[in-house]
Amino acid sequence: MPLSLDFASLRRCYTEGMSPVAVVGEIAARIRARGDDGVWISRVSENQLLASARALERRAVAAGIAAMPLYGLPFALKDNIDVAGLPTTAACPGFARQPAQSAPAVARLLAAGALLIGKANLDQFATGLVGTRSPYGVPRNPFDADFIPGGSSSGSAVAVAAGLVAFALGTDTAGSGRVPAAFNNIVGLKPTRGLVSTRGIVPACRSLDCVSIFALMVADATAVLDAMVEPDPEDAYSRRSPRGFSCFGRTPPCFTFGVPLPQQREFFGNTDAATLYEAAIARLAALGGTPTEFDLAAFLQAGSLLYHGGWLAERTAAVDDAIGQNRTILHPITQQIIAKGDAVSGTAVFRDRQRLAELHRRTAALWQQIEVMLLPTTGTIYSLAEVEADPHRTNERLGYYTNFCNLLDLSAIAVPNGFQSNGLPTGVTLLAPAFHDPLLSALAAAFQARTGLPLGATDPPGSKTLGNRLA
Repeated sequence: MPLSLDFASLRRCYTEGMSPVAVVGEIAARIRARGDDGVWISRVSENQLLASARALERRAVAAGIAAMPLYGLPFALKDNIDVAGLPTTAACPGFARQPAQSAPAVARLLAAGALLIGKANLDQFATGLVGTRSPYGVPRNPFDADFIPGGSSSGSAVAVAAGLVAFALGTDTAGSGRVPAAFNNIVGLKPTRGLVSTRGIVPACRSLDCVSIFALMVADATAVLDAMVEPDPEDAYSRRSPRGFSCFGRTPPCFTFGVPLPQQREFFGNTDAATLYEAAIARLAALGGTPTEFDLAAFLQAGSLLYHGGWLAERTAAVDDAIGQNRTILHPITQQIIAKGDAVSGTAVFRDRQRLAELHRRTAALWQQIEVMLLPTTGTIYSLAEVEADPHRTNERLGYYTNFCNLLDLSAIAVPNGFQSNGLPTGVTLLAPAFHDPLLSALAAAFQARTGLPLGATDPPGSKTLGNRLA
């Protein structure tokens, strides 16, 4: 029977006697079979993979599998996250560095028994939502190679969807942990900002950056989050979770969820996506939710601050610091975006921060009326040709429903929501205030189960059987 990489299936295989050595051998074969798919920037060698798998087996004999909650689960890292032994490039060869130690989040995954496969491609310095801004190529969308994979965590998402890893880490500043999930029919978990340490990660916009998680199923992503959550006294933006916090909560018997006013539901001419969003509203209502319309305007106004003011200046400072202000080594689109930050004045920065505080106060009132928000993850998807013809506008449109999330200190999880008539997947995102991650995960898991969709891109969309074995 073909090996499935959802956690429950892998754990069952291990219980029945399969070894991590056999799993990494299968993973290596799958990677070879896909050839040059643009997913990887660097990989652990097959010999080292096998050595790591054997060492993991010895750990299991000594301490028991129960001591390692992620035992034998293969994973990938977005290549702006440090791991000792592999270079960190942020998709910029001129920046590449050899980290002496792994990021704390990665160290916790390895301690929990996960097996690192390699470092995945991304939009350079995590600047973009398209997945095309890399000198290492474009990760091939597993549903249609003529369409973008989504960014900036493009390689991480494709690796999960294509059955090359069980989970992957990305980062999310403006939607990079959610947009690729939608375009690859997988789960994208963006936890509360500061819940997972971002030390050892090349910053895009340090005050907003989050570690994100891609997986085939909600419960899988939540298990990874649970392994990484820990306050980090060396990370200025680390936050301690509330007492009694758990990464996975209970599904409430009834709840109220917000949906934008009809005139604010923007799909950029994609009628299939609009129809599928209406189906998502009905699906969440069938789980006990009561939809209520709300005005999205203040959220959109907050999102507009991300690339046009103080936070653009923060991004420019982060990239300049990383490259020693040598912008000649940057991808042309990245260079254009970073240059715009030069024009942002100090007074503009403070005005934008004051404006965000006002918008935060205005949007906070909504959470007295609803428990969660249900939004399309994106209004549409674009072909590679469309992005090449208009790289800035297409990218901006992809952030319509995502850009405001971290600015307004929200938690979020993106889940698959069906397929368009052209065979491309769509997704929706559940959002709530910070530290409401348990509620979101519970509702998202129930929503995903109700869709009955295949996992990732390795089952045909027509199969409609959640939990199918991956080919």
